[in-house]
Amino acid sequence: MNRRRTVSAAALLALLLPLPLVAGGPAAAADAPVTAADTPATAESRRTLPELPRPTGRFAVGQDTLHLVDRGRTDPWAKAGPRELMVTMRYPARRGTGGPVRYLTSAEARLLLVSRGLDGVIPVETLAGTKAHSRTDARPVGGRHPLIVLSPGFTVPRATLTSLAEDLASRGYVVAAVDHAYESVGTAFPGGRVLECLACETTGGDAGYRAVTDNRARDVSFLLDRLTGRSPAWRHAGLIDPGRIAMAGHSIGGASAAATMAVDPRVRAGVDMDGSLMTPVPGAGLGGRPFLLLGAADTVPGGDASWDRDWPRLDGWKRWITFAGSGHFTFTDFPAIGDQLGLPDPQTPFPGARSVELTRRYVGAFFDLHLRGRPQPVLDGPAADAPEVRFHTP
Repeated sequence: MNRRRTVSAAALLALLLPLPLVAGGPAAAADAPVTAADTPATAESRRTLPELPRPTGRFAVGQDTLHLVDRGRTDPWAKAGPRELMVTMRYPARRGTGGPVRYLTSAEARLLLVSRGLDGVIPVETLAGTKAHSRTDARPVGGRHPLIVLSPGFTVPRATLTSLAEDLASRGYVVAAVDHAYESVGTAFPGGRVLECLACETTGGDAGYRAVTDNRARDVSFLLDRLTGRSPAWRHAGLIDPGRIAMAGHSIGGASAAATMAVDPRVRAGVDMDGSLMTPVPGAGLGGRPFLLLGAADTVPGGDASWDRDWPRLDGWKRWITFAGSGHFTFTDFPAIGDQLGLPDPQTPFPGARSVELTRRYVGAFFDLHLRGRPQPVLDGPAADAPEVRFHTP
């Protein structure tokens, strides 16, 4: 969710749509669709399948997919039927086990490309076939591991956080990446259904986006019930340490991390990656729990009114960090994929590989500190090997 503009609801919706492989940044994307003539991509680059950066941890990464149905809630966007979630579970696994996974289904990739006018530029199977490093049906590494929930930006699928999810799992975390029904341009559900973005048709203004973050908070609480309750929905639920749960998200997913912590004390720590806090942090704070604001280059103090408003309300350990030269989608897979396809964004010169590297470094350090109690000097201030990183103390 692009936060730093005051525009009509229709224009804001255009800005919220995914900018995965678009040259020109949010403003250019809002003005006109990108066509083949507008991009520097070569035919050869579009034929080559992009590959996400390899995870840095010592474990392989296993992957399962869950379909969860909350029969106690009516879907807020469809106004009928139960609330549904699709969840990708990633976990530390034994090397040499399991089989390959797909980044997106063909239907999901097609809708994502169509939403940006790129369906004639990038073949569907090029995006859908992006090489990830998880393995389906891989044998898990035993023990009890912290759980991290990941929530994506508005209109984009959970796959956009794959690089971060895989890295965390390779470092010994269980990771649950959630697609919230009717909040992406296209998410595949069982039975051949592909649910499109009904929320996009009705959501606008602060109140509308707060409805999204409040609903996502309910989604995550339901997810935690199904992962840590008496009859868990996941076959490897025994890997989860229910006393060490945290959440991170991009854009409106990051705002949802704060909203979830406000209502669910099971979530011990949270990270907001460049999302306006549509649900305000309560005046009484988050019970002393730690929170990281991780923003793009222009999310400095004064750049987002909600961060300025809620920074004093964060009553536990906290940091406000930005990456110079970065943009709203820096924290997702899109820059790494775009660079490999010859479609960098000239308005955010942050290289794709560096985007992934620094996002993994600072998010991983935050969770290592607060879920494992391991000191992380990288979170104490600027580092010589990361000159792009800025620490702010409003």
